[in-house]
Amino acid sequence: MGKTAYMRLKGSHHLRQRLVLATLSANPIVVEEIRADDSSPGLRTHEASLLRLLEKVSDDCTVEINETGTKLRYKPGVLIGGKHLVHDCGLSRSIGYFLEPLILLGLFGKKPLSIRLKGITNDSKDPSVDTFRTTTLHMLKHFGVPLEGLELKIESRGAPPLGGGEVVLGVPIVPNTLSAAHWIDEGMIKSIRGVTFSTRVSPQIGNRMIYAARGVFNRFIPDVHIFTDHRSGPSGGRSPGYGISLVAETTSGCLISADTTVSYPKADEMEEFEDSDEKPELMPPEDVGVQVASMLLGEIEQGGVVDSTHQGLLFLLCALCPPDVSKVRVGKLTPYGIETLRNIRDFLGVKFVIKPDPTTNTVILKCVGSGMKNLSRKIS
Repeated sequence: MGKTAYMRLKGSHHLRQRLVLATLSANPIVVEEIRADDSSPGLRTHEASLLRLLEKVSDDCTVEINETGTKLRYKPGVLIGGKHLVHDCGLSRSIGYFLEPLILLGLFGKKPLSIRLKGITNDSKDPSVDTFRTTTLHMLKHFGVPLEGLELKIESRGAPPLGGGEVVLGVPIVPNTLSAAHWIDEGMIKSIRGVTFSTRVSPQIGNRMIYAARGVFNRFIPDVHIFTDHRSGPSGGRSPGYGISLVAETTSGCLISADTTVSYPKADEMEEFEDSDEKPELMPPEDVGVQVASMLLGEIEQGGVVDSTHQGLLFLLCALCPPDVSKVRVGKLTPYGIETLRNIRDFLGVKFVIKPDPTTNTVILKCVGSGMKNLSRKIS
């Protein structure tokens, strides 16, 4: 047995993405100085939870963490997938933080993936489960992923700080490889759809958010339908909260999304309110509706075939395609998107050609895929 060659990385920056790329490319990694200068150094709860999740969906992977949590040694195993898996995502980050890695890893598993995730379904930091269901999963069809078996069921909702939500994610395996995408026509906006959610608050709050959002959109487009999803009892989780997720569909089938959630702060964010006796005030539903409608219009104005939160996933999918040219158009590159391009270069050796399009203020990116094959699937 030869000695394992580890790729050495520093810091906690984009740890989630590095772990996913290390797993897909079968590159063992050592990450040092994880928040070494922080007042509470080492891995955070959600990062440790992600490592446990990687152990669940793969076989024979090894994770070693030093006592302070500032050094991580990770050797990926074989992606297995599997049915009836269950994972508690904890309360420090929402389920949205875990969904993107699961989608990418599930595609290259030995068996289709079916997993129940418990925790916070909607918060203000990560994309909500509604956005994943309406927008993220539909991106995959541009890369030849069959839509049968690709689903996300929201069984109960959970807002911060106590969560209590549950979703079931199903991801089919790709038969052999993804297919390269030529996806640069963003089209014109033809309709806006959305859903409001409210848990453990008055059912009227959903209607108030819809009324405010429609007030913004009615000046631009007539085809606006926003549904309400009010949950009470066990399916409403353990904390009061409300929010809205909106999706604009274009004439060429692109989906542009924006969402937000209003809830009481998590335990670690409550410290600033401890000196005063009253709870922090929640933003009025009318303001939430106007805010998200404005956010969506901002995303539409940027142009591109995906919104800014989906840039990283789009680039990853292009890089995992066969050795063929993928070409995509995005709006202004986000810091996360730029960091993703760097990680793709380091792990997969794929470099993108980036060409600004001054007429539309968008950016066109081209790459030749790394030819990632699903080697773990059974060959019949």
